[in-house]
Amino acid sequence: MSFNDCYQCMQPSVYTDGDLVLGGFLPLYTVVHDSEAQWKYFVTSPRENVTFDVFNFQNYGYALIFRFAIEEINRNPLLLPNISLGVRLYNAFPSVVRTLESVLGWLSDKEPPIPNYTCQSHTKNMAVIAGIPSEFLEQAGALLELYRTPQLHPFLKDAYLENSAGEHVSLNENRNCVSRYEIMNFLNFPGGLCLSMKVGEFTPQHRSGPGLMIQEELIEWPFGFTETPHSVCSNSCDPGFMKITQDWKPICCFDCIACPEGEIANQTDSDTCMECPQSEYPNMERNRCLPKIVVFLAYDDPLGMALACTALGFSVITAVVLWVFVKHRDSAIVKANNRTLSYVLLLSLLLCFLCSLLFIGRPDTATCILRQITFGVVFTVAVSAVLAKTITVILAFKALTPGRTVRRLLLSGASNAVVPICSMIQLIICGVWLGTSPPFMDTDTHSEPRHIIIVCDKGSVTAFYCVLGFLGFLALGTFFLAYQARNLPDTFNEAKFLTFSMLVFCSVWVTFLPVYHSSQGKVMVAVEIFSILASSVGLLGCIFAPKCYVIFLHPDRNTSKWLWNKTCFEEK
Repeated sequence: MSFNDCYQCMQPSVYTDGDLVLGGFLPLYTVVHDSEAQWKYFVTSPRENVTFDVFNFQNYGYALIFRFAIEEINRNPLLLPNISLGVRLYNAFPSVVRTLESVLGWLSDKEPPIPNYTCQSHTKNMAVIAGIPSEFLEQAGALLELYRTPQLHPFLKDAYLENSAGEHVSLNENRNCVSRYEIMNFLNFPGGLCLSMKVGEFTPQHRSGPGLMIQEELIEWPFGFTETPHSVCSNSCDPGFMKITQDWKPICCFDCIACPEGEIANQTDSDTCMECPQSEYPNMERNRCLPKIVVFLAYDDPLGMALACTALGFSVITAVVLWVFVKHRDSAIVKANNRTLSYVLLLSLLLCFLCSLLFIGRPDTATCILRQITFGVVFTVAVSAVLAKTITVILAFKALTPGRTVRRLLLSGASNAVVPICSMIQLIICGVWLGTSPPFMDTDTHSEPRHIIIVCDKGSVTAFYCVLGFLGFLALGTFFLAYQARNLPDTFNEAKFLTFSMLVFCSVWVTFLPVYHSSQGKVMVAVEIFSILASSVGLLGCIFAPKCYVIFLHPDRNTSKWLWNKTCFEEK
């Protein structure tokens, strides 16, 4: 090849020489040709039999910007000292084949291109900047990779530049220019004139993440539009709702449903709802969690105050009755029905009223243990005292018939042994309970959605029901014996009072079980306190109210002579 031929292949119409040459591929024309014409690879004047359809003014502007940028870089001695950049522009055709031919032409500096051949002994080609579609760009990039030609040169790695327009130009770790897309708005003018104006930009590889900037006030909307069109099929889901995609529709089509009970969604367009922590609960809108209120049956609570006052009031009444019985201990009515058992019963009832106070206030481990153990033991003492009084009535009646054994048992006070024996059995059961799985303080976060209830866990449920079971066994046995002895000619007819008192006692606790297990929180504790107070009042009123009535209002009946005459009359 002659020098002139080589010179002719190196002279495209848009060419600027330099130490390093940048190639540019921009779709400037849409080209049509006949079967005999050849394609034009450089941006030159049209040849014969080749016509140009539409000239792309926007890409032509990019070509001018590209050339202007190179000239500005060459003018600045600080950017590329002692190095000049050249430009070689090509028209990119809407065809992969033709685009690759243009790339080969740039690589070989010859028209038509010859693969693996160049007119120059040392090529100046440095890199390619292309404005072609992405599918063509992938093909061109693969071809340039074979020739080890980079979209920039290695010495520009990690550069961060500012051009003459004051805009920042940055390169990533692969020596590629960080993409930045301008958002253009076409302005329509009379006469069909259209002008594009920049209204924003998008930088997908921005340092702080994808950056989108739009100046909506600069946008001129077509007729019928007043705001940015929505690109979704469904409106956004507000906080408190979650998205459910619609079947057989795009992902942007969804329904909004409220979060389930106990869950929230605190963001717009949430895919799922999340549960609140155990110490919090959802608000009505289910878009945030609120702290739960810690509750227990406190003394300042109206219910707790009422129960505490009731317990203290009956404790005082029981103490007064005990004082009356001690004061009139030598009277006939007190001596007639084993005054020792009466003292024991009154003391146990006093403790029953006071033990209900253990159920009021903030629970802790100590009070949780004392609640159940004290309740079980003192009620066992009370019921066993009633049982002993019932046995005393039966033995007293049997002693009137011939025989020494029953009289000996009555005089020896054998019935009094019932109280310590039954109490010892209950203590053993409670000891096993404490040794295996004692009660403890716990928190209930599920019974009431907005509250954390501090409760006393029973520990061993089996041991708890063993305590109640033994107490129920004593109560039923006492009721059965008292019922059998209700018509015996007893002094002041105490057998009938004992029967009625145990009927009240059993009724209260039979009613207690279903109500207790159907209630929750502090209401459950209140039910247990009420049962303690009601059963204790039943024993106190039914057994001791008639005796106090005689002591205070009919002292004439509180004599041995009157008791003897009454007993003889009942026997006849």
